[in-house]
Amino acid sequence: MSAPPEHRPGTSSPTPDGTLGARDLGRAKHPPVDRKTFAVAAGVVVLFLLVGAIWPTQLKSGADAVLEVVVGDFGWAFVLGATGFVVLALVLAFSRFGRIRLGRDEDRPEHSRASWIAMMFSAGMGIGLMFYGVTEPVTHLMTAPQNDAPAGSQDAAREAMNYSLFHWGLHPWAIYAVVGLALAYSSYRKERAGGFSAAFAPLLRGKRGKGAARVIDVFAIFATLFGSAVSLGLGAAQMNGGLTEVFGIPNSTTVKAIIIAVLTVCFILSAISGIERGIKWLSNTNMVLALVLLFFLFVVGPTVFVLNLIPASAGNYLSALPTMAFRTGAFGGTDWLSAWTLFYWAWWVSWTPFVGAFLAKISKGRTIREFIVGVMLIPTAVSLIWFSVLGGAAIDLQRKFVEGTGGADIAGLADQESQMFTFLQQFPWAGATSVLVVLLVAIFFVSGADASSIVMGSLSSYGVDEPQKWLVALWGGLMGLVAIVLFFAGGLEALQDITIIAAAPFLVIMVLMCVALVKDLTRDPAVTATKRRRGDTKDPRITAVDHDWESPVPADETR
Repeated sequence: MSAPPEHRPGTSSPTPDGTLGARDLGRAKHPPVDRKTFAVAAGVVVLFLLVGAIWPTQLKSGADAVLEVVVGDFGWAFVLGATGFVVLALVLAFSRFGRIRLGRDEDRPEHSRASWIAMMFSAGMGIGLMFYGVTEPVTHLMTAPQNDAPAGSQDAAREAMNYSLFHWGLHPWAIYAVVGLALAYSSYRKERAGGFSAAFAPLLRGKRGKGAARVIDVFAIFATLFGSAVSLGLGAAQMNGGLTEVFGIPNSTTVKAIIIAVLTVCFILSAISGIERGIKWLSNTNMVLALVLLFFLFVVGPTVFVLNLIPASAGNYLSALPTMAFRTGAFGGTDWLSAWTLFYWAWWVSWTPFVGAFLAKISKGRTIREFIVGVMLIPTAVSLIWFSVLGGAAIDLQRKFVEGTGGADIAGLADQESQMFTFLQQFPWAGATSVLVVLLVAIFFVSGADASSIVMGSLSSYGVDEPQKWLVALWGGLMGLVAIVLFFAGGLEALQDITIIAAAPFLVIMVLMCVALVKDLTRDPAVTATKRRRGDTKDPRITAVDHDWESPVPADETR
């Protein structure tokens, strides 16, 4: 093995064959495009769009057939995989690896703990919580996930809160945590460049390794695109429901497609305006508006019931967690699992390239223990409060309707996208809060989609932080088109089905990423040596192996 190369800032020396290493990409005036990765990923997406536009019925039937195989034969893999990520995250946090810092030993966090928590709170909020905050608890209340509890009963209410927190609590954030940890460790501890696939360096060698890295980035693009398309579909559906309730606009697939088209233009403009001016401003705005909505509903809703529900739900969730975490379709309920748990796990897996990269970027300098505990517990606490306020108030209304003492039949509505607005009508200022929800969903739509567009641009540009604007715009347009095509092919159900299918191979990639991370951690100097030898000026974390793996880029592409 050759000696570790120097890594002085500002150096940019071509290799003998006229190429630049990936470490120089960030300094390129015009970030290069990984033409092979982009061509394969974009080509497959365009082919998918053509098939969906010309043969929507055949696309839906084909997706149903594939989904049946994925859920029937490999549903267990999603269940074990998600629970395995929780176990791995906790083991890393509370073992000897927990003291390893995500950066050099002397690095310290770039953001205060309060700012870090605020940014994670913003990442934890999204269209999903807006859409399912009311819908999921009342749906489970009237159709209990297990134990055959009578609809509307106390047992059904307990199950409804348990599964709502299960789907939005520790499991999804453990999925994000292990990916964010792998990316942060690779970028800041090992100081590798190359984006998402760089975290697989311990497993990839030579030309085959470079090819495998491109395959990983292509699947990461697919996962991000289809996972984001689900969010676009949910956002458009809920906005259509709100516009119907407030302004009487028809609730139809055509209207939803128009909403997606208009907001796609908005998020493309936001994305190409730059991360600081676009995503940061939108994230801060939607966080404030979401807190305003939450506080208002807490005050005007069943406040005492909610205060009782928060600790009770937390305890019930933790006690029922082992049973829920290992539930499969072995004894029936496969359709329910496919519609809820497996869909959620696939959705979270598909969002890991974006959310993981975001968490990594804001966590440089923190220890592994602090990172995992913060990432898993803080958003879980946010979900607990969110579902206790919105879901708890909705359960209270639905149970009163079942008992014949008032309330509202929220679960009885055929369109899930209208349930939030029927819920709001039971409280003061329903018109104003409905408009606020539509605005919130629109901002979540734009802020999430423009971030996803930048991530896909980065994945097809050797992992650069700021890919070329035309590439970001192209991925944003393709993502909007995918959401529209799937709506016409089968609505929200088609979006959910394709997400599970697209996430299945990426689950394997995540497992391999965990293997690579553990392999890196077991060789970390903080574990293998008490302290660096005196007089050793080279950081042992930077190895020739890491640099040999990086895929070189022709120097003329960086000019």
